[in-house]
Amino acid sequence: MTADIRRLTDRFSASPQITPQDVPAIAAAGFGHIVNNRPDGEVPGQPTGAEIAAAAAAVGLGYTEIPVDHSGFSLEQVAALRAVLAAADRPVLGFCRSGTRSTLLWALAEAAAGAEPESLLETAAAAGYDARPVLPLMLRLRRA
Repeated sequence: MTADIRRLTDRFSASPQITPQDVPAIAAAGFGHIVNNRPDGEVPGQPTGAEIAAAAAAVGLGYTEIPVDHSGFSLEQVAALRAVLAAADRPVLGFCRSGTRSTLLWALAEAAAGAEPESLLETAAAAGYDARPVLPLMLRLRRA
């Protein structure tokens, strides 16, 4: 597998862009669901969501698109990831170009579920991601 999968928790990992060819190994690694946080067409030659969705379906993985673009994160995106995590019976893999957007959205979803933002920052940093850019939003979501 060529994907650089970084485990954040037992339930969620983040990765840079995956390919349809990576999906069987992702399933073999125990994942049950893939979340695509990358809009189609960000760069030429990027695999489409439909291609990855078809590869996921072929090996029995769930697949959800929650694209995050330059406009940032919305409450709907946070709720969508929370719903995927709540329904998942096996670990979830989120991916985007570098894994950062997936990690940031995970941190927001966990904060909205009541997790301590400082702990989320530490977890993200241990996986090589900086979640500090969304700390103010994590704090607001946790209080909501």
